[in-house]
Amino acid sequence: MDQSQEETFFESNFVRGAAATLALAAGLAFVVTKKAKLNNGKTVDTIPGSEQSVPGATESCENSLDDESFDDFPGGPLTVLYGSQTGTSEAFSNQIQEQGHEHGFKVRLIDLEDIETDDHVRDIIYSPEYLDPKTNRVKVVFIVSTYGEGEPTDNALNFFNILKSKLGIATDGPCGMDGVADSSFFEKMDYMVFGLGNKQYEHFNLVGKFFDSALEQLSAKRIVELGIGDDDDDLEGDYESWKSDVLWPTLKAKFVDNDSGTEKCIVEASSASKPNLQYSLKYVPVGNTSSSTNETNLDLIQNSSKFYFNSANCPITVSRELRSTADGGSTLHMEIDVSKVENRYHTADNLAILPVNSSKVVESVATALGFDLDAAFVLDAPLSDLDKKFQLPFPSPCTVADYLGKYCDLVSPPRRSEIKILSNYTTDPVERSNLEFMASKEGKEEYDSQIISAYNGIAKIVSELATSINMSLEEFVSMCPRLQPRYYTISSSSSMYPNSVHVTASITAGKQTDGSDYKGVCTGHLSSLAVGDICRVFVRNSSFRLPSDTSKPVIMIGPGTGIAPMRALLQERSYQKLVEKKSIGRNVLYYGCKARHLDYIYESELDAFQKDGILDELHVAFSREQEEKVYVQHLLENNGCDTWNLIDKNGASVFVCGGTRMGHDVVKCLSKIASEFGGLGEDDAKSYFDKLHKEGRFVQELWS
Repeated sequence: MDQSQEETFFESNFVRGAAATLALAAGLAFVVTKKAKLNNGKTVDTIPGSEQSVPGATESCENSLDDESFDDFPGGPLTVLYGSQTGTSEAFSNQIQEQGHEHGFKVRLIDLEDIETDDHVRDIIYSPEYLDPKTNRVKVVFIVSTYGEGEPTDNALNFFNILKSKLGIATDGPCGMDGVADSSFFEKMDYMVFGLGNKQYEHFNLVGKFFDSALEQLSAKRIVELGIGDDDDDLEGDYESWKSDVLWPTLKAKFVDNDSGTEKCIVEASSASKPNLQYSLKYVPVGNTSSSTNETNLDLIQNSSKFYFNSANCPITVSRELRSTADGGSTLHMEIDVSKVENRYHTADNLAILPVNSSKVVESVATALGFDLDAAFVLDAPLSDLDKKFQLPFPSPCTVADYLGKYCDLVSPPRRSEIKILSNYTTDPVERSNLEFMASKEGKEEYDSQIISAYNGIAKIVSELATSINMSLEEFVSMCPRLQPRYYTISSSSSMYPNSVHVTASITAGKQTDGSDYKGVCTGHLSSLAVGDICRVFVRNSSFRLPSDTSKPVIMIGPGTGIAPMRALLQERSYQKLVEKKSIGRNVLYYGCKARHLDYIYESELDAFQKDGILDELHVAFSREQEEKVYVQHLLENNGCDTWNLIDKNGASVFVCGGTRMGHDVVKCLSKIASEFGGLGEDDAKSYFDKLHKEGRFVQELWS
C-alpha cells in the first residue's frame, strides 16, 4: 500500500445464525498506538512527580485495579478488549476506562494480543476478580478494527483464530489452530461490540461483524446490537454517539441499581478538569539514554509500541524523482539497504517506515510549551498507581528532542477528544472556548475547517491556535498520540535485490491556511532524506504472492504508485526466467497515469521488461491525453474476452493495487466480464471472485 491505511472497516447485509457465521468465518480464512521561567512566561519542569490526583474525585470513585471492594463500583467489573492497528481502537478503549468510574464500573483494558490460547481466555478474560459477583459472569466490550481488505488487526489475529477454531474451522499460518468446535466456549460472557471500519473498502467492518456473530454462536449473550463506526465519514462522532447514547445507558440500566449512588461518583468525577496522568517521569543525566532499544525485554513494552523497539536503522542508498517537473507533484523512488535486518523480506511485501518530525516542528512545540530539548527522562507508572504493571509506550530513557521527534504525532490532525484534552490546559478563556467548540458534536464543521482541511496538528495548535496552553511534560506524554508507522508495498524482488528494499512513494503535500507548505508526516520525512541518511524500518507480509506454478499467467492492475508491487512481481518473473531458467506464464499489466510526459513512472523499465520477453502485454491508460478520461478499468473491459480466458481457462492470478475507488471499478468490470463471457449472474460472479480471493488468485491492496 502506498500510504498508511487507516483502521479500516463488510457488507451491510449480514445474516446472523450458525450457518451464516460459519460461512463468514470460512470466507475469512484467507485474510487473516524546580520550574524555570522562560521569556514567554511558560515553565520548564525539572522536578518530576509534582502532579496530584484528579481534583474532586473521591477515593471510592478511583479508576484503579487494586484490591478494593467492588462495592465501590455498583456496576461491577467491566473488561474492554481491543484490536487496534494504528492506535484508534486502543484510544477509544482508554476513554471507556477513563470514564468507567463515573458510571459505576471497574474497568480493565486488555490488548487482544495477550489472548493467544484457550488457557488465556480462562485465566485472563475469566479471571475470578473480574467475574461479576452478582451473576458469576464476565461482561466484555470489544472495540475492534477491520484492517486492509477485511483482515483482523495484527494484535487481534490470535483471538480471531480462536473464534474460528471454536466454530469448527481450522486456520493456517503461524497463528493457525485446529478447528475443534465448542459451541459453549463463551457461555459465561455478556458482550457488546463496536467495530471500526471505512465504507470505501469492500469488506466494511468485516471483523466487527464477525466478532459480534461468532460470539453469539459460541453462547455468549449479546448486551446490545453491534455498534459501527465509519472512518469515511465521522468515525469519532460515531463512536462518541455510541458510547454516550448506547454503551453507558445500556450497561447502567442492566447492571447498576437506581439507588446505588452512581450520581455521586459522576458529580465528583466531572468536577475534574484534567484527565488522570498515564505516566510519571523523572529527569536523568543525558548520558544515560544510550541503551539499545533492541535489547529491551518485550514484556516491558506496550504491545502497540513494539515496532519502536523492533525496527532497524537502515541507510538510504538511492533517492530520485520519478515524475516530470512539469507535473507539479512528486513521486520518489528510494532504495534502502536492509543487509543488516534480521527478518528478510519477500517480493512485494510491505515495508513499514517510522517517520520522524522535522526539527522545525519539534522546536515549535518545545518553545510553545517550555520543554528543554536537551533534557533526558525516564518513564514510570503514574504516582497514583505505582504498584500497577508498567509497560513502556516508547524507548526510555530518552531526550525530550528524541521523544518529540520520533514518538509524538505532532503533524497529523488530532482527534476531537484530544483537542478536548488540550482545552483543559488553556489559560485564555477565548482559546479554551474555541477548542471546546471544535471538540463538540456541534463544532464538527469548524473542526473540519480549522483542523482537517487546514492540515493543523498538535504542533500548530500549541504554537499558533492556542498559545496559552501550559502543560508539563508528564501531561503532554499522557495525552499526545504516538507516531505510527506508514506502510508501503515494496517495489523490488527479494530474489534480485536481497539486501535492498525499493519504495515508490507519492509525496503528500498542500498549503496550510497561513500559506505555509504542508507535507505528510511520513512522505515529508522521506523527501527530506538524502543518500546516506538513516531510515527506521521493519518488514510485514503482504498478500501479493506469485503462483507457485510459474507457468501460470498473471494479470496486474496498478495505476499510479499502485505499480509498486507490479514492478516487484515483474522483477521476480524476470529472475525466474533469466536466472532460474524456468518457464513463466503470460504477464499482462494495466497501468494508468495522467500523461506520458508528466507521470509515466518506470517507463524505461517497462519497455525493458517487454524487450526481454517478461512483460507480454502492457496497457497504459493516459487519463488526460484525450477529451474523455480513460482509466485502467476501461482498457480491461476492452480486453474482456482475453481476460476471462486467462482467468477461467488458464488459471491466471489477478493482482490489484491502488485507490479504493479504482478497486471498486475494477471489481465491477471483472464481474461484468464474468457475466458477458462466462455467463455468470451477479451473485455467481461475486462468489466466483470470492473463491479466487480465498485461493490467493485475486488479491487487492487498496488505500482510501
